[in-house]
Amino acid sequence: MANVVVVGSQWGDEGKGKIVDWLSERADVVVRFQGGHNAGHTLVIDGKTYKLSLLPSGVVRPGKLAVIGNGVVLDPYALVSEIERLAELGVAVSRDNLRIADNACLILSLHRDLDALREASTQSTHIGTTKRGIGPAYEDKVGRRAIRVMDLASLETLKGKVERMLVHHNALRRGLGEPEIEAQAVYEELVAVAGKVLPYMDSVWSLLDSQRRAGARILFEGAQGTMLDIDHGTYPFVTSSNTVAGQAAAGCGVGPRAINYVLGITKAYTTRVGEGPFPTEQANEIGELLGSRGKEFGVVTGRKRRCGWFDAVMVRQAVRTSGIDGIALTKLDILDGLDEIKVAVGYRLDGEEIDRLPASQGRQARVEPIYETLPGWKESTAGARSWADLPAEAVKYARRLEELIGAPVAMLSTSPERDDTILVHDPFED
Repeated sequence: MANVVVVGSQWGDEGKGKIVDWLSERADVVVRFQGGHNAGHTLVIDGKTYKLSLLPSGVVRPGKLAVIGNGVVLDPYALVSEIERLAELGVAVSRDNLRIADNACLILSLHRDLDALREASTQSTHIGTTKRGIGPAYEDKVGRRAIRVMDLASLETLKGKVERMLVHHNALRRGLGEPEIEAQAVYEELVAVAGKVLPYMDSVWSLLDSQRRAGARILFEGAQGTMLDIDHGTYPFVTSSNTVAGQAAAGCGVGPRAINYVLGITKAYTTRVGEGPFPTEQANEIGELLGSRGKEFGVVTGRKRRCGWFDAVMVRQAVRTSGIDGIALTKLDILDGLDEIKVAVGYRLDGEEIDRLPASQGRQARVEPIYETLPGWKESTAGARSWADLPAEAVKYARRLEELIGAPVAMLSTSPERDDTILVHDPFED
């Protein structure tokens, strides 16, 4: 049985929720392998809308096992709140359908406070974070002072670990002119939620190894997008984890040979939330049109997304750094009715043509897109379920994108409804 990794090929918000839900019906296990509750997925199933930010998308489907891997940073209170919201929608979450890695690191209130303080400071770079404590939690993880899920089961040693963490955080807070935090307050915050998190704790690497050996189909669900990767993205305007497909292995403890297919979710135009470079951004009526038609507002934050033309240079780079085998092209219908559509096929930097997004922040800010103009189409693509249902120019657009990015269209989404999907290649059949 094939195991599939789903990643975003742009700056996130590519429509992963619907595609992951569509694939999760074919999977047995759905795994989140990085990020935190800063990335939102919207699922529309039988007319009911589910908005998830931490739980894997498979949790809303009966008979599926949802897994949160060690590469995720977990806010225990956000977890409990999301489980309660799902219960109100008729979805019961228990150990039968959710497991959490015992070695996943926790997000605490002090992480959220630090995140907000930094974003509000005039002394630091404004990244445009969601202020949910993701970055500071990852800092504690690599600094070897984090509190992990398993620590909630050993209350006799937990307070000492909290005190060790506060040596670092209180020094930061003093430097920011903020009051210090008492270890007892953090300890009580954790004790109060421990009993609601521990029932889901498991050795995830071992669980997934058993599932794989038993022939289960595993879907690895990424958050954000490849160009927000801490190493390969538009640094420093990135998230605090690796978002490329290779992280699926490290983020839940499976070997890279367990991955058979990488599906890159790719929007038919480009959007970005927060600060940072955006070569094809359209801060004009085209950008406004794409944003209003595409309802481009963040699921988690409600922030308005910046919009622009498709950037084939960036997506081609994502195809290579994530080893993408095929793409799921989403929101094609948003382009309906345009007279012409532009696609960035290269960049110009300081008078020289280049075929990749440079790593340097300064050089990224200076690149100018080289556009190819393609004819638009007047007919509607909304709700199309086969290539034959699409206008000829829409098919030509999709085919040209395939050529430019070096990856075929495996799936094509034409509306938020899960059945409005054209399947060219089923990733699970590899």
